[in-house]
Amino acid sequence: MSTTKNVNVKGLLGYKLKKTQHALRLCMDEALKSIALTTPQYAVLAQLELQDGMSNAELARRSFITAQTMHAIVSNLENRGLIKRKTTPDHGRVLSVSLTKKGLSVVQKAHHLTRSIEEKMTCTLSSEQKNFLEQILYECLSNLKNVTQK
Repeated sequence: MSTTKNVNVKGLLGYKLKKTQHALRLCMDEALKSIALTTPQYAVLAQLELQDGMSNAELARRSFITAQTMHAIVSNLENRGLIKRKTTPDHGRVLSVSLTKKGLSVVQKAHHLTRSIEEKMTCTLSSEQKNFLEQILYECLSNLKNVTQK
């Protein structure tokens, strides 16, 4: 006869992070609807704003999206005139993706919407607490990267 331990998942930090991330994602999805954008589409546009000319594969890695999903997102964004694709001189089969002027305008509107959500999420925190939260999250990310690189 096997026994199962009852684990209080509410006490697990990872569970709390995931619940918070999920709630943030739902709020972002709702806010971005006003500009006909999804959160993954916003992630792609934001990455292109940081570094224009990436391939689909690189965009997928940086946006935490599978390559298959990225293909659909890029096609949709291109059809809307928010991005453009062109062949790269050093690799004929790889297409680089760039923001258009319209795409830059949309991503800037999206930044405003998502900042508003972040402000609501942290409205009860002081500036010092917000800074500390960012530092702690960055430190946790750094620690996990060190674990996966070993």
